[in-house]
Amino acid sequence: MAVPCVRVPTSRGEETRSALAERGLLDRDREITAEGGALYIPVTDPAAVPDDFEVVDYDAPQRETQTSPADLLGFEPSYERLGDIVILDEDDDERARRIADAVVESDLRAATVVNRASKVRGELRVRDWDVLAGASTETVHREYGYEFALDIAEVYFSPRLATERHRVIEQVGAGERAVDMFAGVGPFAVPMAGRGAAVVGCDLNPAAVEYLRENARRNGVDERLTAIHGDVRALPDEHGYADWADRLVMNLPHSADDFLDAAVALAGEECVLHYYDIQHEDDPFGPGERAVRAAAEAAEPTYDVAVETERVVRSYAPHEYNVCLDVRLTAR
Repeated sequence: MAVPCVRVPTSRGEETRSALAERGLLDRDREITAEGGALYIPVTDPAAVPDDFEVVDYDAPQRETQTSPADLLGFEPSYERLGDIVILDEDDDERARRIADAVVESDLRAATVVNRASKVRGELRVRDWDVLAGASTETVHREYGYEFALDIAEVYFSPRLATERHRVIEQVGAGERAVDMFAGVGPFAVPMAGRGAAVVGCDLNPAAVEYLRENARRNGVDERLTAIHGDVRALPDEHGYADWADRLVMNLPHSADDFLDAAVALAGEECVLHYYDIQHEDDPFGPGERAVRAAAEAAEPTYDVAVETERVVRSYAPHEYNVCLDVRLTAR
């Protein structure tokens, strides 16, 4: 029997499944099926599937019975997966332990189960974790055909941003010069290099930079990617990247505005800036645009600013959005 399915290349299978699961759209009565280099992921409500996914009718077989954490718990727990780590966000320690035990006893493949024990904090953007099952907090995450080794206890990484990262990366052309100003382990930088760009990735976190270098080698792009440990504000003068970039990624939404002077100094005669921000729903894009324009006007030379895209990435908190502005800077 043909049922609605999202069709994606097999390389995008896990992040697509995760994105659909996060929205509660997986049809768990049907099997995910591989055929001809594509995965067919059954969904319950095709009208609710985001527009950037392809929905087709496909004869997905009935799912064989497997024991899920929900079967053991009597309720559907909330969790996300990062490689072979299952991540919980539970305030109740006893409930978190029950869910972890159910994950281990179920047929869900997981090496480690952790619960968030703190918010992301500090300039290195790390958090504490309670390890409830397993031992290692290191894993390999796969996203749109790329592999990223990381340790969640030492670096920041959000699998929820996979679709947004892919949107930006799809804009990158061979021969571009791109700077990821807060690169982490490379989820923007590595795929940009994979598309043929010369990429500089910078981060204050030394562990993140080591993983960035490892991930560049792992994905075969180390000849096109330069990883720099340190303050990104040193790139223009100390590292010689003034007026160099065709594209800049500023994914530090709580404080990216503090680094706009460095961004403008890095920008070449024409440069696309992907500026991430967190703002109130009443004016989600205005503060970021005003900050970019102020920095562009203060630069030498000054830049004309054209906002090409205003995008809500996700809801961040009640009445607050994580947003992105794609901005084109053109030297006057």
